[in-house]
Amino acid sequence: MNRPPRNAPAAELSCEVCGRMPEPHKARLTLANVAAMLPIELLVHALVVEAHLPYVAKVLVLTLTATVLVIWVAEPSAARVLRSWLHAPALRHRRRLAAAPSLWRARTLLRDQPGSLQQITRALARLDANILGIHVHPAPGGVLDEFVLSAPGTVGERELLAALSDGGGSHSHVWPTTALAMADGQTRALSLAARIAAAPDELPLAVAELLHAGIVPPSDAGTKGPDDGTRLKIPTAWHGPITFTRPGEPFTPAESARAHRLAELAEILSHRRTEGPRA
Repeated sequence: MNRPPRNAPAAELSCEVCGRMPEPHKARLTLANVAAMLPIELLVHALVVEAHLPYVAKVLVLTLTATVLVIWVAEPSAARVLRSWLHAPALRHRRRLAAAPSLWRARTLLRDQPGSLQQITRALARLDANILGIHVHPAPGGVLDEFVLSAPGTVGERELLAALSDGGGSHSHVWPTTALAMADGQTRALSLAARIAAAPDELPLAVAELLHAGIVPPSDAGTKGPDDGTRLKIPTAWHGPITFTRPGEPFTPAESARAHRLAELAEILSHRRTEGPRA
């Protein structure tokens, strides 16, 4: 079996475009250069001093020889032989980042029967994935469970999807997320409702923020989209329906209900402002 090179870990830091390594710390670079150059310069000085040459010639030979050896031998050798030591701080930082927990959102369809949730939590626990939040939505053929997960940095999308499948889930989706995912849908909806109360015209942007979705332009809203639940249309009384899209992430019934309630709130407030204050 072929063993990886001794400096293979340091090579992980090289740029994917140019292949160059990051600049090491000045102190480490100085020590590495001194360690590589000092033996060479001592040897050159010893040879030149013993040679029977005029003083000026000795100075020129020492200067040129030392410069050439430093540029072509010492510095490249130090950078190559001591590469792992030169970049040790950056390597430690990279490994700490790789080992840090990552946040994920996951959705999977489970059978609506006792023990289904317990089975999938066991599968996630085998990856040391911690369930930080869970929402359960009724769905045709079972229940749609949505998780917020904290998983080790070494665990990726493939491993999480495999765990969801081993736990009995189907039609699973996994994507990275941030700490904002810990704010539940109700809290986010109430915050956006206050925003709409101040400005009903903010409805499209508020719903898009609530659902993490894009707004379909009116010119494209009439075209038939994919029948996979990734398009949501909410009616408005003042400028027709608004269509939202979220490719690869179908809207849940709860999300649809929240969006429609925000649309009703915007319609009521807009109607009251049109009528003006009552006498």
